[in-house]
Amino acid sequence: MMRTKRQSGFTLIELMIVITIMAILAAVGYPSYTEYVLRGKRSEGRAALLDAAARQERRYSDTNQYDTLANAQIQPNSENGNYSLSVALGAGNQSFTLTATPNFQDPGCGNLTYTNAGVKGNSGTKSVPDCWAR
Repeated sequence: MMRTKRQSGFTLIELMIVITIMAILAAVGYPSYTEYVLRGKRSEGRAALLDAAARQERRYSDTNQYDTLANAQIQPNSENGNYSLSVALGAGNQSFTLTATPNFQDPGCGNLTYTNAGVKGNSGTKSVPDCWAR
């Protein structure tokens, strides 16, 4: 009698099943990962805005008016450079709107804003709580 030698290894079907499972996991995981990275960058923008607002309030308590970023000793960029800050002063420098413009693509939240009245905003497609809460 003749014995056949049994081959070991993976069949093409088994390999395709593994690749399909990996593709499904990547399709689900990658968007979650990118959103996680964006949330981390947004926290830097929020922190920069809140720090700038505190510095503006200190400037107001000294001079009875809000001022430019340079005069209020506010850095024009966030700590890691993910956001650029700007300020729009109201009539008589009695109000301000701080804007953090992202230096990366963020269509969900876009520009983050903060006013002297504590009003938070954004220019993207997501709601304000989605962009400011996390």
